[in-house]
Amino acid sequence: MKIYTKTGDAGETALFGGRRVPKNDLRVDAYGTVDELNAFIGQLRDGLEQEHPLRPELLDIQSRLFTVGAHLATDPAKRTPIPGILPSDIETLENAIDEMDGALPPLQNFVLPGGHPLVSAAHVCRTVCRRAERLAVALHQVEPLDEAILRYLNRLSDYFFILSRHLAQILGATEVLWKGRGGK
Repeated sequence: MKIYTKTGDAGETALFGGRRVPKNDLRVDAYGTVDELNAFIGQLRDGLEQEHPLRPELLDIQSRLFTVGAHLATDPAKRTPIPGILPSDIETLENAIDEMDGALPPLQNFVLPGGHPLVSAAHVCRTVCRRAERLAVALHQVEPLDEAILRYLNRLSDYFFILSRHLAQILGATEVLWKGRGGK
């Protein structure tokens, strides 16, 4: 089977359910950004040692994001059965955030991305997740989404912020603090 279909050559793509939309449609932008986030998470996960305890957690997040992407890519007029984002998925993120945050020193300044490649990778995931969330919210205002998707993306960006701090701590990297023009 060939990977190319040529059906998108005129700037359109098909949603699950068959409806064709422009490739710059808000729905396509939203699920494309979730896909981009998933790729960056894979890159972050691949940067961790094979036996690192965060690898399965990140893989689970990637799986949940595939579910989010499937929902976003589905024509709302032709809903097909897709597993949803469950309250337990959000609780899992919250528990991971609380566990990592509990071992971190209190935040006194804003943190700039950097200090170690994995810390920076977590910040890239955070910012792409925030963009995915903004696009999902914009789509939700036009065509209502399952609100669990919005909650999951919101919590996930918080997760990646805390993960960046956690990674800095376990890797012995110095957090890069923003000091502004006054240097304090």
